[in-house]
Amino acid sequence: MSLGCIADDYTGASDLANTLTRAGLRTVQTIGVPSDDLALPEVDAVVVSLKSRSIEAGLAVTRSRAAEKWLRGRGAGHVLFKICSTFDSTDAGNIGPVMDVLRDDCGESIVLVTPAFPETGRTVYQGNLFVGIVPLNESPLKDHPLNPMHDSNLVRVLARQSRTKVGLVNLASVTRGADAVRAQLAELSAKGMGAAIIDAVFDRDLETIGLVAAGHRLSVGASGIGLGLARALVSSGKVKANAASAEANAPVGGPAACLAGSCSQATLQQIANAERVMPVLHLDPEQIVAGGSEAQRALAWARPRLADGPVLVASSATPEAVGAVQARHGRDAAGHAIEQAMADIAEGLVQAGVRRLIVAGGETSGAVVDRLKIPGFLVGAEIAAGVPVLRAVGAREGGMLLALKSGNFGGPEFFSDALGLMR
Repeated sequence: MSLGCIADDYTGASDLANTLTRAGLRTVQTIGVPSDDLALPEVDAVVVSLKSRSIEAGLAVTRSRAAEKWLRGRGAGHVLFKICSTFDSTDAGNIGPVMDVLRDDCGESIVLVTPAFPETGRTVYQGNLFVGIVPLNESPLKDHPLNPMHDSNLVRVLARQSRTKVGLVNLASVTRGADAVRAQLAELSAKGMGAAIIDAVFDRDLETIGLVAAGHRLSVGASGIGLGLARALVSSGKVKANAASAEANAPVGGPAACLAGSCSQATLQQIANAERVMPVLHLDPEQIVAGGSEAQRALAWARPRLADGPVLVASSATPEAVGAVQARHGRDAAGHAIEQAMADIAEGLVQAGVRRLIVAGGETSGAVVDRLKIPGFLVGAEIAAGVPVLRAVGAREGGMLLALKSGNFGGPEFFSDALGLMR
């Protein structure tokens, strides 16, 4: 492979795999570090999906190092540590601790870091992360239930969780081209800085960043920097641009179901729109966390409806309702209980014959795929920016199609759009 990637959640991994595929790289997404006997097709890039964004930092480091070792052992000269485009993390990590250890392991003196992805409205200017036209800390995305982000200055954010000094490569340097970026990185490294946030406002900025990053062994960022790296690999001739695999888009048939665990405004609107075209069951988060039988209720509701068409089960709620549940039961306990309930429902649906499954929410997607024990995916057609159709590789149930959606991704009719491509 030419490019190895470590993603800190499953939907982010799908976003990156989709981006690399669109840029012409034959890409496989794996769930966790693959076993040696997992048969993978010939690929240009592998995205190892971890569920490490919101776990204890030491455990995230251990899992990320194992993924890097596997990727390097199979020829990856460059490894991208893929993070969320809203830089979801707390002052305890996990972006900084993982970056520090991976940098030490590969011998890099300084690492480029940016969550910018202009196509999805994420830009970085003077080190500050913007969502659309507003700083992150003024946007609705600041209130993630597990990793709230109330500081848009990424130099400060990363410095608080890293043991290295953090500098800035500003837009003025980026617009002057790759050589100017390399020169500024050298200056920052000479001053003892081990990481640099780099500005990016336009797609052409990502291409400049990709050219520079490709000359290093490690970078950190969202799918935007993956796009830059992919274009650099293709333009240099190291990778020949390929089309998405026809096998990845082959139909599987069978019943279809949707699960929604995200509480983002985008997902809440998508659920409301789905109610016009399919049966929707809203779970009670309080009952889930209190140990009620919501998963069993959901399966009893869904099974007799599957023959008539797709169904949607949602644990999503408004930020205020989620906050109230967390206040009563604790943030981590509430999140874990809801994730496991959704995994119970997914497992029951697949046992009932569902072979096309759409999951909204990063933590929910991670819990579902872990429960189903799917080792990897071929990346197929794009449903929405950052969300591809995924064909299971090595699934115990045989042929399956999945879509794993970050909460904020997709248009208003996302569930219908996904079902239209997942035949």
